[in-house]
Amino acid sequence: MQAYVVNQPGGPEALQLTTLPEPNVKPGWTRVKVLGFCINHSEIFTREGKSPSVQFPRVLGIEVVGVVDETSAPATFTSGQRVVSIMGEMGRAYDGSYAEYVLLPNEQVYPIKTNLSIASLVATPETYYTAYGIFKSLQLKATDRVLIRAATSGVGIADLNLIKAYNPKIHVAGTTRRLV
Repeated sequence: MQAYVVNQPGGPEALQLTTLPEPNVKPGWTRVKVLGFCINHSEIFTREGKSPSVQFPRVLGIEVVGVVDETSAPATFTSGQRVVSIMGEMGRAYDGSYAEYVLLPNEQVYPIKTNLSIASLVATPETYYTAYGIFKSLQLKATDRVLIRAATSGVGIADLNLIKAYNPKIHVAGTTRRLV
C-alpha cells in the first residue's frame, strides 16, 4: 500500500510517499480502507517533532473516513461497512490514516450511515467532536446568549449548528478575523 511516512521531524517535505505492507489484522483490531482524512494542527506539530511521545518513523493521521476491509469482530463490523475513527492515539502510538489502509482498535471504529458526500463527511468527525465537547460544557438554556470566537472556523460553524439544532431561539453572535 502507499502511505506518507515521516522518518524524522520536519516541514511538509518530511512526508515521504512510501510503499508499505498492508497492516495485518490482529485480535481486537479492524483494518479500514481509507476513503479520506483531514490534516489537523496536532499532526503538523507531531510532524515537526513537537509531540515527544511519538516515535519515528510514523504514518500520521488522527482521523479517518473509510470502509471496513477486514476485522477481528465480524459480529460487529461487516466488510464494506462505512466507518469513521478519530484520535485514540491513531497516528501517534500506532500508524494513522495517511495511508491506503489503517489498522484500528475495534472500540475506536464507529459505523455510520449518512447521505453526505465523502468530501463533506471527511470534514466532519474531528470538527464536530471538538464542537460537541464545547457544546456540552455550555449547559445552555433557552434564554442564553452565546458569543462564538472564530465563528467562521470549522469548529465555530459546527458549534453554531449544534446550538441552533438544540434550540433555535438561543441568540448567537460571533467574531472573525475577516469579513465573509
